[in-house]
Amino acid sequence: MKVSRCSSETNRTKRYNRAARSRTIDGVDFMLKMNLAWLVLAVLCLTSMPDISFARSVPMVPASFSDIADEARPAVVNIRTTKNIRGGGRVYNHFFGQPFGGDDMFRQFMAPFMEKQPKNYEQNSLGSGFIVSPEGYIVTNNHVIEGADSISVKMYDNKEYDAKVVGRDPKTDLALIKIDAKGLSSLKLGNSSDLKVGTWVVAIGSPFGLEQTVTAGIVSAKGRILGSGPYDDFIQTDASINPGNSGGPLLNLEGEVIGINTAIIQSGQGIGFAIPSDMAKGIVDQLKTSGEVTRGWLGVGIQDITPELAEYYGFKESDGVLVGTVYKDHPADKGGIKPGDIIIKVNDEQVKSSRELSSSIAGHAVGEKVDITFIRAGQMKTVKVTLSKRSDSEQGEPLSSESVTGFDEFGMNLSLLNEDIASKFGYDIRAKGLVVTDIEPDSKAENSGIRVGDVLREVNHRPVENMNQYNSILRQIQKGASVQLLFIRGNSSFIAVRMVR
Repeated sequence: MKVSRCSSETNRTKRYNRAARSRTIDGVDFMLKMNLAWLVLAVLCLTSMPDISFARSVPMVPASFSDIADEARPAVVNIRTTKNIRGGGRVYNHFFGQPFGGDDMFRQFMAPFMEKQPKNYEQNSLGSGFIVSPEGYIVTNNHVIEGADSISVKMYDNKEYDAKVVGRDPKTDLALIKIDAKGLSSLKLGNSSDLKVGTWVVAIGSPFGLEQTVTAGIVSAKGRILGSGPYDDFIQTDASINPGNSGGPLLNLEGEVIGINTAIIQSGQGIGFAIPSDMAKGIVDQLKTSGEVTRGWLGVGIQDITPELAEYYGFKESDGVLVGTVYKDHPADKGGIKPGDIIIKVNDEQVKSSRELSSSIAGHAVGEKVDITFIRAGQMKTVKVTLSKRSDSEQGEPLSSESVTGFDEFGMNLSLLNEDIASKFGYDIRAKGLVVTDIEPDSKAENSGIRVGDVLREVNHRPVENMNQYNSILRQIQKGASVQLLFIRGNSSFIAVRMVR
């Protein structure tokens, strides 16, 4: 019995232990399942979180720029120019000429000293450039070699060559020169359009005459306009650029030239500007082929669309370019484009500003046919235009872009165009409209920004050619109602004004 009892107790103990183990195993399974559920949930949360770029394990600074520098420097050159200044130059003439005019006592007193001063001297300047072909073609800035009587190129290995000018393009400040050498290291022009703000870049040049200087930084902006010319579209960088860097390359991390260093802002230390390589490619090719640059010419005077003009024409957006003037017998005139049309596309390329339109047209070859899409009276139209060569000295005779007497209720003195008025304000005598000859101080007209010489073209979208038309339109507008007036300024710019009658 004792044994049996012990056996019974043992059996109970075994059953208890089996139950306990079962519960333990079930608990472990439960915990495992819970942990697995939490793990799945965590993975789902992490994968659904927004992409936080700064949390990535990405090196913020390249480990070294030495490989790029070693590969590129043999193709970067130092350019020295000499200009012979005859007659002593501006400084000589100021101090040793006749600063006060006439044969004065100062001149007599200084005569013995002046006779000993050199009246002719050489002016030297420094710049940079880079080789773009093994045959010795070198790209630099126009301002580096402009007016030079001699040009010397110093290579990476200290060899020196005399260079000749192949061609220059002052409008973009680019130039192509050549040395008599072959088998040279050269750099490839990359695609600046692929460049992103924040990308690392490397500049190589001769700042202050210190040859083969390498600096690095990032692209801090694109599309900068400095007011230096009609084709401003600079890359801004904080890679150190100083006098002497002009004409040197701005490289991406693949060692491709994506910009030509060209400008600095004296008051903005640490900021430099480069001409985009995409702009330079076509210019360099033209200079190499013909020694000059010819640009497509549409034959229009254009302006950006202001919010007031967008409201006047019923645009929700201000994208597009307003045609102010069409030049007679030029491509736009032959294609049927008229003043007041709003150009929105060249081929399939959207244009949002007058600068974009100018650059786009200039990028096409003379004689090339392009599709110009524009809006006229709310209707979209497309015409095919054959571009001609742009003449920088004479753009042509403008077509009538409408340019008329009495003091009106807005404070404007309006007059019909006659020969004297047209001559005074520079309008075509054939133009039609009412010209503002005087403005009453502190009037609605003055407060709206209307100027003397502006030509009233439309009132509430109705054309105005004489005072009878103008007064007739005004009589149909109730007192207190809004009146929209469209003016043309300087034969090209449109001005939209809203006033209350």
